[in-house]
Amino acid sequence: MAIISTEAIVLRSIDHRETSKIAFFFTRRRGKVNGVLKGIRKDPRKFGSLLDKFSVNDIVYYEYRDSEIHLVAQCDMKEFFPGFRGHEKRIIAADYASELVLKLMPLEETNEAVYELLLNFLRALSVERDVSRLVHMFQIKFLALSGFRPHIDSCVVCGKGFGDRPRFSMVKGGLVCSHCLHRAPDAAPVSRGAVATLMYIESRPWAGCLKLRLSTSIKQELKRILNNFLVFHLEKNIRSAKYL
Repeated sequence: MAIISTEAIVLRSIDHRETSKIAFFFTRRRGKVNGVLKGIRKDPRKFGSLLDKFSVNDIVYYEYRDSEIHLVAQCDMKEFFPGFRGHEKRIIAADYASELVLKLMPLEETNEAVYELLLNFLRALSVERDVSRLVHMFQIKFLALSGFRPHIDSCVVCGKGFGDRPRFSMVKGGLVCSHCLHRAPDAAPVSRGAVATLMYIESRPWAGCLKLRLSTSIKQELKRILNNFLVFHLEKNIRSAKYL
């Protein structure tokens, strides 16, 4: 049994028995981790945190080799995001990002890049007015960092350039050129502006992407492509997506 100390974001928590809670964390050092905090409901002062959803905490836990739920010995609040508390769209956006991480990231597999992405997203969400822009930025970067990115570098069928009139195929998982449309009948038109936006956000650091402004038409295209891509290829419905 190892003792692990790490920074962690609370994705969600549930009551456990009469006095405890089980928390679902995404941690910097260990990826997605499930932990039980015994007695926290009976005596909240036992820990330095109330397990507020989306909060950042320093945790110490005993890692059991034969269980997916570990014993949290210490949990201290480190960062809180009051800027989107009481703001419905921001809360839904935070729920969406947390649900993606909870459903798609493997248990106890370190991915510090995804951790930093989620942390930066929550920080920006507490001050940003254009919530949909942040959500699209998060989707694009999350897909790239978690290994599920759509193929946007060239035609997914032939590997050549996608030309002046690219189309996006959900079935093939990427862009299709005009010569390969017969092999991707589901492919729908997508603007070069949307393609350029996907490439820009995927390749730039988060801070640089925050300077990018998106038109309403580009955001509508990104919403159609990214939401449908996630559902089709990951075969998982993200409940909070329908509210965005």
